[in-house]
Amino acid sequence: MNDTESTTAMFPSTPAGTPGGGGGKAGAPSLITPDYVLQLNKIADDYLCTPDANIYEIDFTRFKIRDLESGAVLFEIAKPSVSDIAQTTSTEGGAKKEPAAAATEATADSATVSGAATTTTPTATEEVEETFEPNAGRYVRYQFTPQFLKLKTVGATVEFTVGSKSVKNFRMIERHFFKDRLLKTFDFEFGYCIPFSKNTCEHIYEFPTIPPDLVNEMIQHPFETRSDSFYFVDGCLVMHNKADYAYNGGL
Repeated sequence: MNDTESTTAMFPSTPAGTPGGGGGKAGAPSLITPDYVLQLNKIADDYLCTPDANIYEIDFTRFKIRDLESGAVLFEIAKPSVSDIAQTTSTEGGAKKEPAAAATEATADSATVSGAATTTTPTATEEVEETFEPNAGRYVRYQFTPQFLKLKTVGATVEFTVGSKSVKNFRMIERHFFKDRLLKTFDFEFGYCIPFSKNTCEHIYEFPTIPPDLVNEMIQHPFETRSDSFYFVDGCLVMHNKADYAYNGGL
């Protein structure tokens, strides 16, 4: 595929199955379409597809956020390779390390996994918490400093691989809410991906201007800002990820 521009919030590892529907909130149609998710007026109550809907074996392996104005890398996370995981499953004494502890590694020039503010740039303090049951890899929690809400344009680069099936019309719809208020909808095209390919693309996020009173409310109510990321192939839902956000890092 050609390099375009896109994002994801976590690194799901999902087996093959049947795409399209099931497992969603009460009243959801059996086949989830882009038009359906675009008309939702709040965060989905549940996941709108099961993990095994990812029959294309799409696997996100790296994610980076950068401020386009300054060029600063705000956050970067990479999924370790199989060889990396193998190396971390044992120590010098031969003791095994729990897989969950080695499941994700994060690096950032201006972000720390502890959530403490950094001295280099306060823009994005970041903390990630992943759940492993029952929806392992489909939920992530971020913590940023208040300065993040002042950013105008952010580039989100994602690296991902696909399995034995070609991926046509790969599309992501990401909807951000504060409580039940829609903040912004992002709608990005990944295009076509050949089988067994590794793809890298960047999507440009132009953030809306948020009124000062709403900014203060978002800072004062951590993790009540949430997002749904819906991934479609040829109009069929194959992945659904969730995230929530806090903007009180360093306070």
